[in-house]
Amino acid sequence: MASSDPSLAGHPLLNITEVFYSIQGESTFAGYPCVFIRLAGCNLRCSFCDTTYAYEEEGTPTSITDLLEYTRRYPSALVQITGGEPLLQEGVYPLMEQLLQANRIVMLETNGSVSLRNVPVGVIKIMDMKCPVSGMSEKMDLANLGILTSADELKFVISSRADYDWALNVIETHIHYYNDPANLRKRIKILFSPETGNLKASTLAEWILTDGLQVRLQLQLHRILWPDKDRGC
Repeated sequence: MASSDPSLAGHPLLNITEVFYSIQGESTFAGYPCVFIRLAGCNLRCSFCDTTYAYEEEGTPTSITDLLEYTRRYPSALVQITGGEPLLQEGVYPLMEQLLQANRIVMLETNGSVSLRNVPVGVIKIMDMKCPVSGMSEKMDLANLGILTSADELKFVISSRADYDWALNVIETHIHYYNDPANLRKRIKILFSPETGNLKASTLAEWILTDGLQVRLQLQLHRILWPDKDRGC
C-alpha cells in the first residue's frame, strides 16, 4: 500500500516479523487488548529466548503508513512495539511519534542494551534487564536506568537464585526510593518474572515474600491462555 501521508514518505521501511492483536501478557498492563508490532532483528542472544524467530527471519519490509493503518482497526487497544530489539531500526522513532500523535497508549519493549535517550516522551518504556543466566548481562547499558521514569517498567527474568541476588543488587544500587514504601509510586515499576524452564513461579514468589521485596511477580498471561501457541500471542 502506498503512503497517503506525504510527511511519512521519506521514512525508511521497517523490517517486521509479525503484527497481531491479542491480550497483553506481561507488564502492569497485562490483561488488556493490545496490538503488537514485532520488529525483526536483535543484537543479543539470550540463552532462553522464546522469540528466536525475530532474529532468525529477515522480516517483511513494511511502511509506517501500513502499520498505522493496522492499529486503526483496533482503536481502543494498547500498542506495543517489541522485537527482537526494536531500537536497532531508525524507523521505529517516527513510528512511535505517529502513534503518540494518534493518541494511542504506546509501549516499547527493549532489551536494555541500546540507549533510550531518543525514545519520544510519552512512550512507556519496558526495559528487560538481562540477568547472568541469560548470558547477556554484561551487554546492558546501565545509563538507561537513569532515563527510566515512574511511568516506565524494569523487568528481570529470573532463572536461578544467583539471578535473583544479582537483580536485587542492581535494584539496591541503581533505583531511587527502593527501600521507602512511601515512595513506591515515584519510582520505576519493577517486575520479576520466572524463567519457566529453570525456576518455578512459586519458588520465586517465596523468595520475594521472604525478603519483603517491593517488586511485582509477573507471569506470562499469554502462555497461560495459549500454552500451545509459539507466536502471535
